[in-house]
Amino acid sequence: MRSLKSTVTWYITKSYDPFYEKMSVSVFKSLDLYIFCILLFFPTVCIGLQNTDSPLCRMCEGVVQNGSAVWKFCFTVGRIQGRCCFKGNLVEDEDSILGLDLSNCSLSHVEDLHEALAAKIIDLSNNPIFNLSNSTFQGFKHLTHLVLPIKLECPGGNISWDTVEVKHDTRLCEGQRSACNQTGQMPWNCPENSLCMPYGPGFFECSCVHNFHGYKCLRQGHFPMLEVMAILGGSTVIISTLLWVTQRQKVKST
Repeated sequence: MRSLKSTVTWYITKSYDPFYEKMSVSVFKSLDLYIFCILLFFPTVCIGLQNTDSPLCRMCEGVVQNGSAVWKFCFTVGRIQGRCCFKGNLVEDEDSILGLDLSNCSLSHVEDLHEALAAKIIDLSNNPIFNLSNSTFQGFKHLTHLVLPIKLECPGGNISWDTVEVKHDTRLCEGQRSACNQTGQMPWNCPENSLCMPYGPGFFECSCVHNFHGYKCLRQGHFPMLEVMAILGGSTVIISTLLWVTQRQKVKST
């Protein structure tokens, strides 16, 4: 029987000057971030041709491939920068990557995609990738569409997805299922005072319920944030002072 990989954690204006006030389509220029941005009546895509700060968005040249699944998704979200899709029309709106298009990038391996933890759609097709780590998509609990080279299996197995399709040379994984509700798997029980929460395809985490925290959620009451910060702050001050005095003595002795 295949077991789930599990991760258990315990925890707990903008303003702009309109170029023309009565125009339904306005063009804005930003010397720092955009060459152009077209605002339409409907949810729009704002395409910035300059590099974004996120390394993921500039792993490949150009922008999201025109006509791709990520491109179509981005029209309902907001703006495109490099190979990424962000929410909103302006940089100040949101900086979470919601769509990532790394198709046809000549990638032989994928190490870390965790800058895109909030992504709902990721395209890795048309790349010579032969293997993916089991933890590559750990934490991607919002992911609903994943396009892979045909040689790769959907992360978490087919049981972790509502639909798995093979089209031409790609494998499409759609509709991520919660690992907490899967059947035919080894039973995983969260400890008392905690709830099972999905944590990516084939993964789950146990989160403490309200008013519980600590190891296995055994401690009740609010986390003593002030006390902990006071102890850490005091320790930092004492250590810094000792280091300063020691260095001063060394300087004087020389």
